[in-house]
Amino acid sequence: MSRIRRQVLGACLGAFLLLLLYSYHRTNDGILLSTTPHDAPKLTLNVEINPKSLWRKLPVRYPVAEIQPLPVTPSQTLRKVQPAGFKVSRLNLDRQTSRRSAAKGAFERCWKSYQSLARGADELAPLSGSPTNKLGGWGATLIDNLDTLWIMGMHDEFKKAVAAVTDIKFENTQSSEINTHDVNIHLLGGLLAAFDLSADLKLLEKSIELGDMLYAAFDTPNRMPIIHWNAQKAARQEEQFAEESVLGAELGSFTLEFTRLSQITGDPKYFDAAQRVMELFDRKQDATKLAGLWPVSVNAREELFDDDAFTLGAEASSMYMSLPRAYALLGGQVPMYRKMYENATLTAAGNNLFRPMNPEGKEVLISGTVRVVMTENGNQQAHLESQMQYRSCFAGGMFALGGALLNIPTHQEIAHKLVDGCIWAHRVIPLGIMPEAFDVVPCASQTNCPWSEWLWKQEVWKKANSLEPEPNPNLNVNTFITDHRLPKGLIRISDTAYNLRPEAIESMFTLYRVSGREDLLDAAWDMLQAMQSATQTNNGNAAIIDVTDEGSELTLKDSMDSMWMSQTLKYFYLMFSSPDLISLDEFVFNAGGHPLKRPKAS
Repeated sequence: MSRIRRQVLGACLGAFLLLLLYSYHRTNDGILLSTTPHDAPKLTLNVEINPKSLWRKLPVRYPVAEIQPLPVTPSQTLRKVQPAGFKVSRLNLDRQTSRRSAAKGAFERCWKSYQSLARGADELAPLSGSPTNKLGGWGATLIDNLDTLWIMGMHDEFKKAVAAVTDIKFENTQSSEINTHDVNIHLLGGLLAAFDLSADLKLLEKSIELGDMLYAAFDTPNRMPIIHWNAQKAARQEEQFAEESVLGAELGSFTLEFTRLSQITGDPKYFDAAQRVMELFDRKQDATKLAGLWPVSVNAREELFDDDAFTLGAEASSMYMSLPRAYALLGGQVPMYRKMYENATLTAAGNNLFRPMNPEGKEVLISGTVRVVMTENGNQQAHLESQMQYRSCFAGGMFALGGALLNIPTHQEIAHKLVDGCIWAHRVIPLGIMPEAFDVVPCASQTNCPWSEWLWKQEVWKKANSLEPEPNPNLNVNTFITDHRLPKGLIRISDTAYNLRPEAIESMFTLYRVSGREDLLDAAWDMLQAMQSATQTNNGNAAIIDVTDEGSELTLKDSMDSMWMSQTLKYFYLMFSSPDLISLDEFVFNAGGHPLKRPKAS
């Protein structure tokens, strides 16, 4: 054989092997390191893990007796979430292209401003053009948007961002205390999603480094993680204890990221850590004051779940949304997550979800908070607070995904009404943007709820007086409505801000992908235009202080949370993209909006 022929054959063989490796990653049952269990596929990649790194060499004070193994790859596929052959209609195709370009253009403006004014900082303050650090000072916006850069096809910017991320030292932090929940969903989730999309091993190395750091926060007597964590004390090997008062959602929101890290590396310790927490939630689910739901606040140290407030809103959203997603990510191999989802949604549907009275007579649903109070005779009574929070808009997407994945038709019906409720809440405000929190009049019936101007004004009067130290019997309700710019149907706006949140468009995107309902495309476009018109600044986009202000009165806050780019604009972009881009049958989104790849059935 001639030398040239041997070289050609060698080159072909090399290309073939690279193609096999790439193909393995794209079909992705995980990329396994040298720590792979003996029964796992024998593929090993050369990922550098420094055994002398701070978080690897720290001795474990409270080791577990036996690490739970990661469930094996499922032998059967789960039910499809997106309809077979789902395509955008020809009527919408041209409009979708221009709308997608608008979403990408908004992202590019913000990214350019961050790069030029706050590169390496957690966030950019868009009005002052100054950098800010709120999440460890590790460049949250940089890490949070790695996958967004890839999804939007900005591959040159992606490569530059990866190079910058490689230099980050998670051992060094400017914060004496970090929120491990936020670090997990935004930073670890961002690294894992970017790795799942790009197969760049540098991102896997950083994922392991950060995962090991977060794993150290679980080193407590009962293996419950510390949420408000002093990493410096942990590095000095000071004893750690779980907190006595912490948001339950923050405690129970490590499942997706830790499971995916174990799936990729073959090291089950991360899955084991998160699973132990969720098994506690499973045991407590039917023992709370509102059986089926978990209270807003829990005592992680004593494992007490005896608080009396239950919501799908601000303080709880991330954990509830993770339940059907964890079931999908684990290929249905851990039935616990299906049971927890079904029990939680059954209770929420009967207690937290309600129809608001509105002048248009729209048959929509929104989600409120339930407080369980003790009556005079010593019995417990559930009381609904009919306040809607922006973050509870996630619930429509949760019901849509869970209903499709688990074949629960009633959940699909609920999903449509919840998403329509959030669309209504945006449209009822003249600015076209829903406030962070507002109160309404709950309907006595979900099927029949005629509008009553008299009842609405009566409830406005009662709510206004309930907030004063001394009730004013002479309060002029019409003047109050005018002064507080209350649209018909709203009796109070308790938080007038809009903080560039993603939950409404996230649920619209999920429901659109699940149902193919095309009117959601126009609703999403209206929403994006309203947000851009109201929040755009010279250096990006800024949060709104009061959405009831109009025109020149509108006041912005010097804040652009990284979720604006990493979630809100990403979901708008995906909403206007082809349904096969980040298919819900191939990925699950974590609470930080990062798509994690679902393992294929063997």
